[in-house]
Amino acid sequence: MKEQTMKKQHITFAFVLAHAWVLMIFFGALVFDTLIVYPNTFHDVPHSLERAMAFATVRGPGDFFPPLGFASWITGIGSLILAWRVKPARYWILASLVVIVCEGLFSMAFFWPRNTIMFTEGTALHSVAFLKQTAREFEVGHWIRFALGAAAAATSFMGFLKLYRYRILSRHAPQEAQVAVGGRSNASTDALPRKGGRSYQNEPDEIDPAVS
Repeated sequence: MKEQTMKKQHITFAFVLAHAWVLMIFFGALVFDTLIVYPNTFHDVPHSLERAMAFATVRGPGDFFPPLGFASWITGIGSLILAWRVKPARYWILASLVVIVCEGLFSMAFFWPRNTIMFTEGTALHSVAFLKQTAREFEVGHWIRFALGAAAAATSFMGFLKLYRYRILSRHAPQEAQVAVGGRSNASTDALPRKGGRSYQNEPDEIDPAVS
């Protein structure tokens, strides 16, 4: 029984750590896009869009973010189920899962259609003015996604810290309890309350005269 409990604790710890790790990578990728990729992609629409597509011929953001987002959902659901009994970590993990699910749904509804317009259809189907407007909408929406990614990473990391602290404290709690019990059992009679110069230790219970 103890071995099964320890195994479950290790699995829970691994899931929560993986969830936080995935979201840290996700947020780091958003930071890289914000500082490096998007300034080059949107500075001269539509020509910069064409150059971005020419550069991303083998791999692109569409090959990276959806699988990573799905992995964050899976690890988040597993972490929430396994760590549900750990109250200090429960709601942090729940918050990170809710935020990253909202981020994923927002990306599907907002970014995916605009990615198709800018990088798949392009000037063959749309005017330059429409592409510039779409690019501006994309950049504004990106800050919402950036904020959601930051919140998801922060809450998942807090959930991991709470679980880790709970794990450490629960590991040392039995030892501290034994020390505390031992300290009380070995207490000197001088530390005990006295009545009439006598210690109560090893003295039979006395009946209160007012009660008798």
